[in-house]
Amino acid sequence: MAAELKNSPLSEHGVTVVLGAQWGDEGKGKMVDLLAAGADLVCRCQGGNNAGHTVVVEQQEYDFHLLPSGIINPKCKSIIGNGVVVHLPGLIEELKHNEVKGLVGWKDRLLISSRAHLVFDFHQQVDGLQELEKGSQSLGTTKKGIGPAYSSKASRSGIRIADLIGDYAAFSARFIDLANQFKRIFPVLEVNVEQELERYKNYSDWIRPMVVETVSYLHSALREKKKILVEGANAAMLDIDFGTYPYVTSSNCSIGGVCTGLGLPPSAIGEVIGVVKAYTTRVGDGPFPTELKNEIGDTLQTRGGEIGVTTKRKRRCGWLDIPLLEYTCLVNGYTSLCITKLDILDLFAEIKVAVAYKLNGKRIDYFPASASELEQVEVEYLTLPGWSEKTENCRTFDELPPNAKAFVLKVEELVNVKVKWIGVGKGRESIITL
Repeated sequence: MAAELKNSPLSEHGVTVVLGAQWGDEGKGKMVDLLAAGADLVCRCQGGNNAGHTVVVEQQEYDFHLLPSGIINPKCKSIIGNGVVVHLPGLIEELKHNEVKGLVGWKDRLLISSRAHLVFDFHQQVDGLQELEKGSQSLGTTKKGIGPAYSSKASRSGIRIADLIGDYAAFSARFIDLANQFKRIFPVLEVNVEQELERYKNYSDWIRPMVVETVSYLHSALREKKKILVEGANAAMLDIDFGTYPYVTSSNCSIGGVCTGLGLPPSAIGEVIGVVKAYTTRVGDGPFPTELKNEIGDTLQTRGGEIGVTTKRKRRCGWLDIPLLEYTCLVNGYTSLCITKLDILDLFAEIKVAVAYKLNGKRIDYFPASASELEQVEVEYLTLPGWSEKTENCRTFDELPPNAKAFVLKVEELVNVKVKWIGVGKGRESIITL
């Protein structure tokens, strides 16, 4: 581990950011888990428990949704930032679930921003009702209440953790007003106000010791030259501004969300690591230019275990998409890449990589903003020879088969960003550091 972390960007910069470069599920949690060994603080900046990260430590698999993946590291603090929307029943359930698996000592190292907004159960009900209303135009949301919670935040009727642990009478009044707002829109909404208020009174006592004004806390850590690691949830193509709108999440999961979701200035960010799966997947509906609706796609799905951590839905699978990566690189400014799940490609005799999009027979030099336009693109592919050898036991770049090395170097060349890590298995020991 010491050798792996020797060249970690954490050793040189105060803030390192790990972001998903595709549609999510790239393996960010594993990368964060690896880098967290050298971090003082690991932070979540946006999203809610609609995110899902799987981390394998000593053959034990942990599933995280709201918790930063760095919570496993007993030597660092884990921060849920102000840009995150927090469903407290879900957080408690997640902690209990991972405690059974061996997560200990979290009470001494989990901090939650007083400015973070709350997701209530009625937000989750509304999420489901909105999806029903859309019918065939539904977006395939996780129904975790994330969109309605961010809507409450944007309309300035949301409720924050500071409200919960403050004047409880004022919190109760705001809760009733918010529930009534939604009940006027959705008369079928069921909210047992008295029961919910009693439950949240207990939650306020439980959460109070963990609540911190995290902006001041983080800036104090910056002054003290602490090593800060930021873990993006969801991914660039699910960003509400830059993703495949409207088939996106409800937060900024690109680099801008790091600043607004934690109160960090852009000048504090030193490294931005883009995590890229060696192929492409997405959960839910929306355009997907390289999707493989055939035996190859089925093989990727099966070999890659492509089942959503949060939704348990099968992920759609396709070849690696370079125009997509070039676009998310423009937005996020990756300083390095981590390619994950290279081993899933081990059995293929040949591997395709999308290198350009065409519309009306002509190459385009931009990523379409319109979902309908993106659905119409023709994809130009580069075909590379496969390696037909197992890579899961490789621990250095030189141990990889020649064609696997050529694949990695070609991705690096096409995206024009240095590849520093390669994942060839589930555990942190399966990450090759270049």
